[in-house]
Amino acid sequence: MFVVILTYLAPLEQIDQLLAQHAAFLDRFYEQGRFICSGRRIPRTGGVILVRADHESEVEQITKEDPFYRAGLAAYEIIQFVPTKYGPGLAPCFS
Repeated sequence: MFVVILTYLAPLEQIDQLLAQHAAFLDRFYEQGRFICSGRRIPRTGGVILVRADHESEVEQITKEDPFYRAGLAAYEIIQFVPTKYGPGLAPCFS
């Protein structure tokens, strides 16, 4: 399991121009079962994505498909973790 922390490198006006494409990128990986949840950081300086993957290299490849990455608008920090406790309703996300 991985947490991806996006940090915007450009003004929000530039981010907003690619927001629809970024949402399509997210949708594609939700459909594949790779993304568990995602959302904006508060204050709006970037975002967070919870990713199901076996290797960091997989997550790196996924982030390179993000329109924000391709346009140089965001930096990505990838953090691997092993979920050891979670609410009962989340069990299918971690199996």
